[in-house]
Amino acid sequence: MSGPDDDHRMDDEPAAPAVRDDDTGLFREAERIAEALVFASAQPVSEGFIADRVPRGVDVHSIMQRLKADYASRGVNLIQIDGAWAFRTAADLSFVIRRDDNEVRKLSRAALEVLAIIAYHQPVTRAEIEDIRGVQTSKGTLDVLMESGWVRFRGRRRTPGRPVTLGTTRDFLDHFGLEELRDLPGLEELKGAGLLSGRIPANFNIPSPLMSDELTEDEDPITQLDLEELGLLAPGGASDD
Repeated sequence: MSGPDDDHRMDDEPAAPAVRDDDTGLFREAERIAEALVFASAQPVSEGFIADRVPRGVDVHSIMQRLKADYASRGVNLIQIDGAWAFRTAADLSFVIRRDDNEVRKLSRAALEVLAIIAYHQPVTRAEIEDIRGVQTSKGTLDVLMESGWVRFRGRRRTPGRPVTLGTTRDFLDHFGLEELRDLPGLEELKGAGLLSGRIPANFNIPSPLMSDELTEDEDPITQLDLEELGLLAPGGASDD
C-alpha cells in the first residue's frame, strides 16, 4: 500500500523517456535508404536529397563516407562527383565492360584542346580560348562539346559585347572520374603521363580552375532572352527541339 511519501516521490520524479530505436538502428536504416536512393538514380544524388528522406538528425555525410569505404574494394564503387554521389564500375575493371554499342564519339584534337582550356581556365569566353590556342575556334567544335554534355554556358561577361562564358559540367567530372575540379592533373602529373613533351617554357604553368559554380563578380546570369539569342530556346520560351 502506498503511503504519502510514495505519492510525493511519484509526482516529483521526471517521466521516463519515450522508447525509441537506438542510434545504431537509426544509422543502419538511414544507410540502407541512402544506398537505395543512389542505386535507383540515373544521375548523381546530392546529400541534401538524401537528407530529406532519412530520419531527421542523421549525419548524411558520415553515412556516405562509410558506404564509400564499404564499396571501396568491390567491383562497384561509391564515388563523389561535385558534391553528389553515384555508383560506378571500379576503375580497374573498366576493361571488362563492353561499350561497343554506346561508345562516345572520339573528340578531334581541336575539341580536346578547347575542352582542356575550358576545364583549366573557366570561366572563359570563346575569344579567350582563341587567344590561348592562337587559332580560331569553330562553332562546330563548341557544339560537339555542348552535345557531349561536358561544357555549358555559365553566364555573360561584364565587358563590351557581353560575351558568353563557358565552364564544364558535372557530367564532365563523372566521365573523367574526377570528384571535383581540383582533381584535374597538375603540371608534374601531365609530364609524368607524357602529355607535355618537348621543351616547356620556363614560365609555363597550369592554372587552378574555379572551384565553384557561383558566378564571378564580372559575370551576369544568362536570361531567357540570352538563351533565345544563343539558339537554345525558340522565341517565346518554348524549347527549340
